[in-house]
Amino acid sequence: QVQLVESGGGLVQPGGSLRLSCAASGSIFSINVMGWYRQAPGKQRELVATVTSRGTTNYADSVKGRFTISRDTAKNTVALQMNSLKPEDTAVYSCYAQIKRSAAAYWVEYWGQGTQVTVSS
Repeated sequence: QVQLVESGGGLVQPGGSLRLSCAASGSIFSINVMGWYRQAPGKQRELVATVTSRGTTNYADSVKGRFTISRDTAKNTVALQMNSLKPEDTAVYSCYAQIKRSAAAYWVEYWGQGTQVTVSS
């Protein structure tokens, strides 16, 4: 069994900062991409940021220059530092990972349970 557990969401004022963390645990052989997606009420889920096992990052245009994704490959963790937060960043943020449970297994996508981020004065 594989689990992704997130932490760090909450309520913050516009212009503030939050840091999200996600830890993958269980029967893990290898992790390829890790990242964060978000879904606001009434909207489709959208990519926020991803990072590959080699450290290549990808960001949504709406968060470039404000959010930073980082990864600890040895600990199977990924973090999202969010600065200069705006009300439109309000959403449920979910951790994502592509994981192999053995050398012969296929890559499988796993998701965390989601953590609420609310940006409001």
